[in-house]
This record gives sequence, C-alpha cells and structure tokens, in this order.
Amino acid sequence: MAQKKKRKAKGYRGLLQRVLRRPPAVQAAYVLTFPAALVVCGILLLSGYMAILSRDLPSLNQIENPELDYATVAYTADGVELARFGRQNRSWKTYEDISEHVRHALIATEDHRFYRHWGIDLFRTFSAATQSLLWKIGLPFERQGGSTITQQLARNLYNEQIGFEVSVARKLKEMATAVQLERLYTKQEIAEMYLNTVPFRHNAYGIEAAARTYFGKGAVDLDVLESAALVGMLKGTYRYDPERNPEMSRQRRNTVMRRMISRGWLDRDFYDTFKDSLTAVDFRSADVTKSFAPYFAEQVRQWLTSWGKENNVDVYGAGLVVHTTLDSRLQVLAHEAIDSTMNGLQAVVDCEWSAATSPRFVYLEDLELYKRGDCHTIPENRFAWFWRRYPDLVNTFVRESSRYQSLVADGIRETDALAMLTGDSAFMDSLKTKKTRLENGLVALDPRTGHVKIWVGGRDLALDWYDHVSIARRQPGSTFKPFVYTTAVDNGYSPNALYTDSLFEYVDPFTGVIWSPQNSGGEISGRRVTLREGLARSLNTITGQLILDIKPENVARLARDMGIMSELDAVPALALGTSDVTLLEMTTGYSTLANSGIRNDPVLVTRIRDRNGELLYEAQAMPREALSEDTAPVMIDMLRDVVNQPYGTGYRIRWQYGLHDYDFAGKTGTTQESADGWFLLMHPELVTGAWVGFNDRRITFRSSWWGQGGHNALFVVGDFMSRVNKNPDVALSIEERFPDPYGESMTPLEGQWPGDPKRRVIW
Repeated sequence: MAQKKKRKAKGYRGLLQRVLRRPPAVQAAYVLTFPAALVVCGILLLSGYMAILSRDLPSLNQIENPELDYATVAYTADGVELARFGRQNRSWKTYEDISEHVRHALIATEDHRFYRHWGIDLFRTFSAATQSLLWKIGLPFERQGGSTITQQLARNLYNEQIGFEVSVARKLKEMATAVQLERLYTKQEIAEMYLNTVPFRHNAYGIEAAARTYFGKGAVDLDVLESAALVGMLKGTYRYDPERNPEMSRQRRNTVMRRMISRGWLDRDFYDTFKDSLTAVDFRSADVTKSFAPYFAEQVRQWLTSWGKENNVDVYGAGLVVHTTLDSRLQVLAHEAIDSTMNGLQAVVDCEWSAATSPRFVYLEDLELYKRGDCHTIPENRFAWFWRRYPDLVNTFVRESSRYQSLVADGIRETDALAMLTGDSAFMDSLKTKKTRLENGLVALDPRTGHVKIWVGGRDLALDWYDHVSIARRQPGSTFKPFVYTTAVDNGYSPNALYTDSLFEYVDPFTGVIWSPQNSGGEISGRRVTLREGLARSLNTITGQLILDIKPENVARLARDMGIMSELDAVPALALGTSDVTLLEMTTGYSTLANSGIRNDPVLVTRIRDRNGELLYEAQAMPREALSEDTAPVMIDMLRDVVNQPYGTGYRIRWQYGLHDYDFAGKTGTTQESADGWFLLMHPELVTGAWVGFNDRRITFRSSWWGQGGHNALFVVGDFMSRVNKNPDVALSIEERFPDPYGESMTPLEGQWPGDPKRRVIW
C-alpha cells in the first residue's frame, strides 16, 4: 500500500508536493518560471518541427542506416577472447541478448515514461527547463537534462550533426531527430539501439563492451548489481566508475535499484541485503596491454592493419571476427612459469651484483633463497656493488637518457645536467631499475603447421613494449650450432665423424685477423670426439673446425632456408652464433628440424569473418622442403643427446623437471660475458624457444654459472613444460616420437683435415 502511495506521488502531483515543501520565495520563483518554461518549450517544439526540414539534421537514410564503428574481436584457437581492436569498442547485441535487469534499470532510471511518450516527454521537458533556470539563478534546484532515451539516442547516433553543446539549436535538432526515430522504430528497437551506442569509459561503447570490460561477461549474463552499476554510470562515467571509484559507484547503483523498486522491478529485501556491499569488478580493458597475451595481441593488431590496407578493409570499424592460433591455456601456463622463474632469476642478478662477494656459493642454485635474501628484498641493496664498481657506466646511462638530452637541448650545460640528474634520487632509482630489469622472451610453435601456440614478448608490456620474440635481435650463441651440423649432415657428414678437441688458429686471408675459438671455461681435452658428442657438449673447438670444412656461406644459406631471415655474416665465427637473430626465427628454424625438414612459417591468424559471418580470409598452408628427407631425423637424434646424456648441456631438463618420458631434443646457448641465455626444446607437437637477458648488453649475469642458457632460459622452458605435463587438457603426447634416423647406412667420416693452409692445430 505504501508503495502505491509513493507511485501516486510521482509526476505532476509529486512535483507540486516538492515545490510546496520549499520556502515561499522559492515557490514564487517556481510559479513565475513555470509559465515561461511552457512558452519556451512550446517554441522549442514548433521550431523542432520546422527543423525537420533543415539540412543540418540527419537525412532519412542516415536515420534508417546509422553509421557506427564496430570493434574487431580476436579469439584464441580455443575460443577465448584475445583482444578488441577499434576506434570504438562496440559489439551489437539484440534486445533479447541483453539482461532484463539492464533493461529495467535503464527505463526506471533514465526514462520511466519511455513507453508512453512519442520521443519527447513534455512534462519532463517542462520540469527540466524550469529547474535548470532556477538552478542557474542560484536557487536550490538541480540542473536537469530533460532528454528522453530517444533523444539521448539521437545524440549518440548523430553526434556530428546534432552535437553536444548546451544550446537551443542543439536541443531542437535532438528533439526533431527523436520524433523521426520514434516514427521509424519500435520502442524495443530504440532501447536496443540506445544500449548498443551509449558510451562508457575505456573506449567501451554499448552495454556488451561495458559488461566485458568491467565484469568479464556478456551483457546477457549481467546480474542486478552489475546492471544497476553500469546504468548508474550513464550519469557520469568517470565519477561512478565501479573500478576507479567503487564507493561512489555503490551509492549511484543503490539509487538505480531504489528506482527499480519504485517501478516494481526489484524486491526491497534484495536491496536491503546488498545495499552496503560494493559491486565486484573483473576489469578487463580492451587495451592490448590488458590482454592475457598482450605481445601476441599487438602482433595480431599489426598483422590485421597490414592485411586491412592490402584488402581495403577498415579493421578498426568493420566489426570483424578474427580467429588466431594461440592456445589460451598454454599461454596462461607460460605466464605462470615466467612469473615464477623470472622473479627468481631477477633475485639472482640483484644479489650477485649487490656486494663485492657474490652469494653464489651460499645460496647455490636455490632461487627461493635468493628471493628471500636481503640483497633482493631491500631495494637499495640490489646491484649496489655494480653501481659502485662502474661509476663511468652510470654516467653514460644518464647521458643516454631522454631526460638528459632534453635538458641539454634547453641550453643547460652538460656537466650541470649530469649533476642535476645524478642528484635526483627519483630519476636515478627509475633509471637503475629499468636498466637492471631482467627480461625474457618465450614462444612455442606447432612444427606441423607453424601455428603460434604461446607468445610472451617480455615480462610486462606496460613496462616494456620491446618484443623479445619478434623484434629484439640478439646473438644466439651455441643455439646456432645445429645449423652448422645440419649443413654438414646434409652434405654427407656422419654424426660419428671424429674431430680433435684442440685449439687452432684460422687466419682470414683478406684481413689477416686470427680466429681461435675456445671452449666454455677454457677446458681442452685433446680427445678425438664425434660430431654427436661435440654438439651435445657444445664444444666450440669442434664446431669451429667443422664450419671451416663446410664453409660459412653454406651454413648461412641453409639457415636462411630453414627460417632465419636476419642478415648473417658468412664468416667462421658464425658457427658460435655471432650474428644477431630473433627468437621467433630460431624457433622457426628448429621447427623445420622437428617437422622432418619441412618449413612452415609462423602463422598468427587462421580465419577472418565479417559481421555477417562471411569468410574474408583463411590461412593457406605453404610448407617448403628445406632439408633432404634423411637429414632432419639424424640431426634430431644428435640433439637428443643434448638432453638425454649426462654430459649434455640440456640434461637438466630431464632430472630437474621430471620430464623423462617425452621424446625431446634441444640445445642451450650462451653468448660472451653471459649477456644472453637461450634454450630451444623440440617435441613432435611443440617447439619452444626461450631467451633471457638484459635489454642493455652492457649489463650481464655476474657469474658464468648463472649466465649459461642451461641455467636461466632452460629454467623458464622447464617450468613451463612441467606445468604443461601436469595439465591433462594440454599435455603433450608421450607416444609421439620423431622419425627414426637413417644413420645406419652412413659411413663415418674420420674428420681428416682437407689441408687448408689457413688453419693449424696449436694445442
């Protein structure tokens, strides 16, 4: 009964009651102003009717076919939304596909006479005009908009013609367009159009985009609290943002729910139960930096942009549906592995450079001890000894900063600029943190198709946009050696060919430069070892001799055929990985081996459909034979020893991570001064590559032990693969095996020197 009385108090009678509760002076002002408002509104209506014929209004065709931008949505191979790309993040949903709680909240809050007016609510217009006039002259009234849902829709659809300025002209256009909309569309269609065009924050347009942005679900699944919170934002998207201002959002949400109660769309008991609780938010911005695979999403965006230009398609407004190759489950596991391992490795470098004496022999290989040590937990201890040991390098870093360059450009003397910045503790802390941040790249391909299954270009895209999978070029170290051995096997060399582990000198005939590679740690055995063992032990002396026999230019040519597209210097030092390449190129080359010598270039996108489901693009497989059919199985078998033999540099992948049953082959890699650590692991179903290092090569691991790829990048891959192994949904097959090698028919080559006068054994 009380509820019915409350309803009767609305409308004209309610307005009269509110006016009568005001002081006499305010009542008089309202009475004097109301007739004026009636006159003004009458003029507005008449002028609005005349404005229908104005050229400035949207044409009938524009009203029937509004031009809207729709975001392109990319999905992973397993159907999870990856990212949205668009000028306006918008996806259209039908009236039935929007939660009834949203529809009720909208009508109750924004326009409760929506189903009774013809686009313009005369009472609301008169009341709003009156109260706004009184507010403007300083009386205690609130400024009112007075626009119906249809009028607001007119602004949303035709903002260029109507605009948003506060003026009589704008109001006339808005009202006239609203009348036309009511003539052309049903009330349900108007509500649907409004909910799909209303703008929210974070470039989200429409209720579907807002629902996915704030709550990680579709508009059809929104509950009462979520619906009321989003509708409440319409009064002020920034002020009532549930993610940014949760308390203000709660208050506004409660206002919306009280209005739903007044219309009979919500029980009072529900309101009383939840009125004091905040609305739980699951914020997911459409910004690629917020994607669960941001580096991959950015690569897809760039690929789509290029494809769109070539095919004259507006990928940022056409509302395309893009299917990518990424596996969201593997990607999540990859991030978990990186977060765990890289945090530990960061603690390692923080501690190793913290004091003159490294804690290496105290903490040994236990990452948890490093993470708990004062050398890592106390910020001022991190790299403390490094900065004291290399003051000139610190000054160099400052001079290379954009802040320093800007000061000098403004006329400040170089010495003063240097002193100013080195004395700025906030600047120096930021610079040192950035320089000493250990970075990584991790990517995995299906060698049978080239499909990219995981892609982690760095630890945090928001902090570092530099993609360490496809953009960063670094020396691959010993991970390049398989290309040398593949060239040899492809030209008839046997894995059992014998070479002497000895020092030698090669004199370049053109420059006179002497090249004399040494093994890691400087150990030389003098033994005769097979190519198989030389590769497993990663002996530089063996690989150096081999590339001189088969010629560097042949190695460079075959590496390019297998997928290395960066420029390679065809010199003997190429054998040790001295030419910069990307992690994606290296993983592609190893995938060629894993796919029996058939190369598949990396694939990011498999299909593209338009908003109506029509197929616009489908990836076509373009496999190319890079090796003879016998070569790849032999090389895979040689690289098995890297992870299977106790002396193999990648043997740790077996015993430390319990990955005993898989048919694995791989290779570790380390560059000079421990600047780069690499590890590539092959399985018939997945080839995974990892890189670990600093963006600035002048900062490296301190100890040669931690600086080895087998002790940093291998940790990342090992952690990832162990997580994959424990997940039955994505675990690799134990039964899948690489083809048997054809080494039985090959005649061992004893490795005799061919008499090259430029090389001589000196051991």
